[in-house]
Amino acid sequence: MLLAGDVGGTKALLGLFERGTTRPLPLFVHAYATGQFDSFDALLNAFTVDACRPLHVEAVAIGVAGPVISGIARLTNGAWAVHAEKMAARCRTSRVALLNDVSALAACVPVLADDELEILQDGTPDPEGNAVVIAAGTGLGEATLHRVRGTLVPLSSEGGHADFGPRSDREVELVRRLLEERGRVEVEQVVSGVGLTHFYRLTHTSAPCPIVDRVTPNPAAVTESAMAGRCPFCVEALDLFVSAYGSSAGNLALQGVATAGVFVGGGIALKILQLLRRGGFMKAFRDKPPMTGLLTRMPVKVIVNPEAGLCGAAVVAASLA
Repeated sequence: MLLAGDVGGTKALLGLFERGTTRPLPLFVHAYATGQFDSFDALLNAFTVDACRPLHVEAVAIGVAGPVISGIARLTNGAWAVHAEKMAARCRTSRVALLNDVSALAACVPVLADDELEILQDGTPDPEGNAVVIAAGTGLGEATLHRVRGTLVPLSSEGGHADFGPRSDREVELVRRLLEERGRVEVEQVVSGVGLTHFYRLTHTSAPCPIVDRVTPNPAAVTESAMAGRCPFCVEALDLFVSAYGSSAGNLALQGVATAGVFVGGGIALKILQLLRRGGFMKAFRDKPPMTGLLTRMPVKVIVNPEAGLCGAAVVAASLA
């Protein structure tokens, strides 16, 4: 039996798996609100009770939304950490892997079925090429899948914390505002749930919003208002966000030379899939001359399986056992 986890700043998924033919098969999976627990041990305690069994497993792999250094993974948008040594003792196994959550998501890419992917651009996939994964949610995660001897190998990244480069007058205006507030603007402050609220404040400077609380705007509320067309300024905010997301995906695709595919994951993509299909995302993705031709040949797909990160962690656990 395998233990896998996908721990984000907002939500955590834990699951027990058994080996399968193409990928591990789930036996028991449970979702938790990360903020309701003051430590990873407390989260594991709750999972043990819910699973009605002790956590004695062959191997463990946990994806965490943050960097992994010296066997310790710390949540970037959370208050606690996961320790590989403690996990090994708790689960009575030396086969423990901690990895960035988007690296876990990337580990699932080679085993995803067609019905777990929504195609935004067919492209011309290169079977010998690299791939990349970008996932916006509470934060922004990125990972590269390098082709090594015919196999796609996930490599973690903290590229979401790189500097953001504006492409339009509207984005320049946003960056100026954020510079005044924070002194530095990273990509995650633009392409994430928080980033959407920053766009919301930008587009509502001339008029109040009749739908969403301007003092404490909720990204989900902004999205709902925009998708339903209830407020034109919410619509503009979401359109600006989608364009910035597409451009960031194109940047990552160029950095990884992702001729085997670009995979968009995370909770936000699932909620705005209808909008991603309309073309603004892909227009911004391709608008990078002189590399437009290269970007046009790259397949671009949205991962529509909400448990793909957990599946990827299980794939890593199976490779250890």
